[in-house]
Amino acid sequence: MKNQITSKIAVLTGASAGLGRACAREFASQGYNVAVIARNLVALESVKREIESYGSKGMYVQADVADAKALAEAIDKIELELGEIDILVNNAMVSVFSPVSKMEPDEYLRVTEVTYLGQVYGTLVVLKKMKARNRGSIVFVGSALAYRGIPLQSAYCASKHAVKGFYESLRAELMHEKSNIKISTVELPAMNTTQFGFVKSRLSNKPRPMGTIYQPEVAAKAIVHAAKHNRREYFVGFSTIKTIWGNRLAPWFVDWTLSRNGISGQQTDEPENKQRNHNLWDPVPGDHGVHGGFGKKSKNFSLTFWFDKRRHKVMALVLILVAIVIAYILIRG
Repeated sequence: MKNQITSKIAVLTGASAGLGRACAREFASQGYNVAVIARNLVALESVKREIESYGSKGMYVQADVADAKALAEAIDKIELELGEIDILVNNAMVSVFSPVSKMEPDEYLRVTEVTYLGQVYGTLVVLKKMKARNRGSIVFVGSALAYRGIPLQSAYCASKHAVKGFYESLRAELMHEKSNIKISTVELPAMNTTQFGFVKSRLSNKPRPMGTIYQPEVAAKAIVHAAKHNRREYFVGFSTIKTIWGNRLAPWFVDWTLSRNGISGQQTDEPENKQRNHNLWDPVPGDHGVHGGFGKKSKNFSLTFWFDKRRHKVMALVLILVAIVIAYILIRG
């Protein structure tokens, strides 16, 4: 279904597959013109066609977010050819599934450059443009793992922790300046995305999302909603809330739980193909779409996010019901 087009422009990093691509579709379906930045040229061309199928303007720029200069040039090109950027979604990421003892220094560097510094570099460029206009929205893609590290993904967990710290610093600064720029972070659960088919891994079996799995469209809707509102943080999935609060209340128990099932819970029963390509340094050739291989185990709806974005209405309804009950008791009393 094609919607009425607005003049607003959303820019997404890491949007050639998985969550970023789902976000591109969601923005386009809501009438945004969309520009995507990623490394995989074949997939980028396909994403552009998908955006245009909604009647929106689509654009892509091939760039690696770990290259600050290339990313800045990509953003400048988008503003020159498509128009002023209204929304930036910092989504690009890579990971390595490996015990810490087997990790290499350059792997930590690469994951940090993409997953953390990629969000920083994009923000620095777009923030200058938005501050000159005193408007705009930046969304940071977070994770339950920004609050709680898990085994086998130390580089990714550390990068998401860093994103959280950067975001909190920036938000306080913008509030101090009374800026009209909106920034939000969306903390995500395990998702059925394509990354598990080409993430670098040293595991014996094929990697899988740990815990309750959600389809990427669920997170994409949350990210688009966050881009429109000035809420500090959104949580997608009860598993995200459970992880965060469990670690706050009883970190020792989460340690123990992860020591028992954190390794096996991130692997399927299928042996890993040690010769397959991975995307740590270069994109894996081909057009990989949005979904991974865990669709039958994935949820299509997040009740926690549904309540989260309607929390004021829900709280008002609860207060009304409480008032009715109290009034009834007093009248009967």
